[in-house]
Amino acid sequence: MKKLSKKIIGDGLSKHEVSAKKPKEPTNVIMLVMDGASSSATTLARWYKGAPLVMDEIASGGVKTFSSESAITDSAPGGTAMATGNKSNSGYVGVLPSVVNSPGAEKVKSRDQFKPVANVLEGAELSGRSTGIVATSEIQHATPAAFSSHHVNRNNFSVIGEQQVYQDMEVVLGGGKKALLPESEKGTRKDGENLMKVLENKNYDVVETKQELMESKSGKIWGAFSDTALAYDMDRSKTNPEQPSLSQMTQKSINTLSKDKDGFFLFVEGSKPDWAAHANDPIGMISDVLAFDEAVGKALDFAKKDGNTMVIALTDHGNSGLSIGNQNTSRGYDSIPVSAYIDPLKKSKMTLEGAMGELKDDLSNLKQAAKLYGLDNLSADETAKLEAVKTKAEAGSVLVKMLANRANLGFTTGGHTGEDVFLYSYGPKKPYGMIDNTEIAYSMAKGMGFNLDKLTEELFTEAKGAFRKIGASVKIDRTDSNNPVLTVKRGRTEAKIAIDKNEMMIGSKKYELEGITVESDGKVYVPKHAVELLRKNS
Repeated sequence: MKKLSKKIIGDGLSKHEVSAKKPKEPTNVIMLVMDGASSSATTLARWYKGAPLVMDEIASGGVKTFSSESAITDSAPGGTAMATGNKSNSGYVGVLPSVVNSPGAEKVKSRDQFKPVANVLEGAELSGRSTGIVATSEIQHATPAAFSSHHVNRNNFSVIGEQQVYQDMEVVLGGGKKALLPESEKGTRKDGENLMKVLENKNYDVVETKQELMESKSGKIWGAFSDTALAYDMDRSKTNPEQPSLSQMTQKSINTLSKDKDGFFLFVEGSKPDWAAHANDPIGMISDVLAFDEAVGKALDFAKKDGNTMVIALTDHGNSGLSIGNQNTSRGYDSIPVSAYIDPLKKSKMTLEGAMGELKDDLSNLKQAAKLYGLDNLSADETAKLEAVKTKAEAGSVLVKMLANRANLGFTTGGHTGEDVFLYSYGPKKPYGMIDNTEIAYSMAKGMGFNLDKLTEELFTEAKGAFRKIGASVKIDRTDSNNPVLTVKRGRTEAKIAIDKNEMMIGSKKYELEGITVESDGKVYVPKHAVELLRKNS
């Protein structure tokens, strides 16, 4: 764990904030995001559950979700806003935008476009707290990436994964094992690095099953439970019983991180309500909204006992335009009982992904797959539609439309939507009221007592200009195109700084930097710590 000096941490206030007293004890923050879950998805999940959601108890406001370039945000800039306090562009994680045209979005100087900006996890780590991220997607996916990395392409899991490994987090739980392994070991890394071995060398307890996770007594745990994403909660017991649930990962993370007397920051994402919404699959949406709500319950239970923990839960954006009611209900809607919407859904045994996983390539068991998805007692029209299906992709589209019709649900799109979303929060210094998504980051930073703007200055100084000020020359060595290195010379002293890592070699001695080195739009950004180390050692 790294710890930054008090003058760097500051008072936790951004340029947008006013002074506030610090808590007497270290503040913990648990930030939970259910990706792509519109308010109608939580409503549907509540009706399906037949009881209030945990989140209902801590509803506290609303959040505006637009990005710097659109009324409808991508998960990458949505996560960046909540993690760094800066709006950004589609696909960008942890860096400033190059396009700003949304009313109300803060303009960015041309020289600062693509510049990495500090996130709350980095601030928490440097303030002495333990940190962790949890997701049911690949851990390198857009939203967890926004809280732990900096890159202009959310799909570059190799770079994002490497940065995460060198962020010195104490707990990382989720999917994405492939992004940590070289192609020679059935992974996707082209740089030849085996980051699973790097993790072991960094003294992580690397676990790959629920049992291994629950039995771990380590203070540093990295859980890689799937090559890609984890299963939907509803499907897991049948398809991947060895994987932990989101609430189990959340509870284990809290148990591990809370041992730190200086406090902790934990980010948790229920990733797949978004994926289900893209597919217009109400079962997947319900499945993982309820799983997320259970994880919120674990966080809230801890916060109530602890008394000094801020809990924030929300979605990053809407998705699918789900409506409870469709053209079937345009007349007589005010007398249609809840059962007309919920009973058809209750027949489902698996999500669309789960049912399609059981479907054979030749489609010979399509009716059985449909039954798993809750579509039994087919009408003549429904039977004809299934018999006309030619491909698996077509089968999925037909099944979701049939179930939506039976359950009187509507969908306007297979993409994201731009409405405001609910805010749920609890604990000291919690955000509340109608706020912008960027204010989430500043609320967390204030609660933990550091300043994101000052932190960015310390962690991401443009290398060429900073080293030139101390009389050093800089060049990027791309001899190995997959592993670029920043080479710095000052007098007779040569230093090498690995890009996407937190390591610096001066001569034959290795130093751990206070943050990672990032290349973005042709520029390299290093912590000021690197400049100071070279100045002192040359």
